[in-house]
Amino acid sequence: MNSRPVARPTMKDVAAAAGVGLKTVSRVVNEESGVSPAMAARVRAAIDALGFRRNDSARLLRTGTTASIGLLLEDIGDPFSSALSRGVEGVAREHGSLLFTGSSAEDPQRERELALAFCARRVDGLVVVPAGADHGYLAPELASGTAAVFLDRPASGLPADAVLSDNAGGAREGVAHLIAHGHRRIGFVGDLPHIHTGSERLRGYRAALAEAGLPADERWIATGPTDAGTVARAVRGMLSGSEPVTALFTANNRVTLGALQYLAGASPRPALVGFDDLELGALLSPGLTVVAQDPEALGRTAARLLFDRLGGDTSPPQRIELPTRLIVRGSGEVPPGAA
Repeated sequence: MNSRPVARPTMKDVAAAAGVGLKTVSRVVNEESGVSPAMAARVRAAIDALGFRRNDSARLLRTGTTASIGLLLEDIGDPFSSALSRGVEGVAREHGSLLFTGSSAEDPQRERELALAFCARRVDGLVVVPAGADHGYLAPELASGTAAVFLDRPASGLPADAVLSDNAGGAREGVAHLIAHGHRRIGFVGDLPHIHTGSERLRGYRAALAEAGLPADERWIATGPTDAGTVARAVRGMLSGSEPVTALFTANNRVTLGALQYLAGASPRPALVGFDDLELGALLSPGLTVVAQDPEALGRTAARLLFDRLGGDTSPPQRIELPTRLIVRGSGEVPPGAA
């Protein structure tokens, strides 16, 4: 015996159960003003009792929007990416919008596939931490009304909003801190040179040395993959030879972790300043001195800019840089020659 599927409750059913007009139900469902608290509570009670759910397909037909945005991260498991996501999600929630998230794993092709997949599902906008070097593929999507803001790194080949940290300025401050504590041979271990954050932090390192009249010896600079083995080899090379470094500047949290793992058995131990804070950095001995970003603030700023665009802001693309701050805990204050 075949049973008929149970029909899903409609707004008309909710209106009848609550004893209000259809427009009142629509205002409550879409979180619009103009409904008294008592009447809104009555409508919500009817919604809960009937198990009503908003039909977003109907919303798309009616308004042309889906109340959803997409977020493309490098690696959702990375603490920095997780904090970015929290910042974006908080603002999306304030706007009654659903957030879809994907990880590119620093793969430009994966980034492109995810971005276009989100667009195919009609998200209203995108927040992108870019992996690729050409974002022209998004031009047709932006021309058709999809908003996009780039986060942590700017877009390439596409005029678009970008929200960044002051990477060069933060690195310059961190290296200047090591110089102020007597260090003259300072190693730099950073990300791949084509990545915007990596190149900007290297620029800040070079600027701090130049301002102090110190050479940027290429033997003391290592850029490349940030896995623990590669970082350990770079640090080992800088600590050996006739002119070993007395201090290290590690240019992101993955590099810092790799360096700390290697240095756990090293003596003498160089001074160290890292870019990006670590969750347990204050508990190390000595505590970890870092140039800290505010990833949640980055995410919030990017999301607010995105919703401004969705709200009708047509001003030229903006590039917003948020300041970093130096957190002094001990590792960057070790003098040259101290073991």
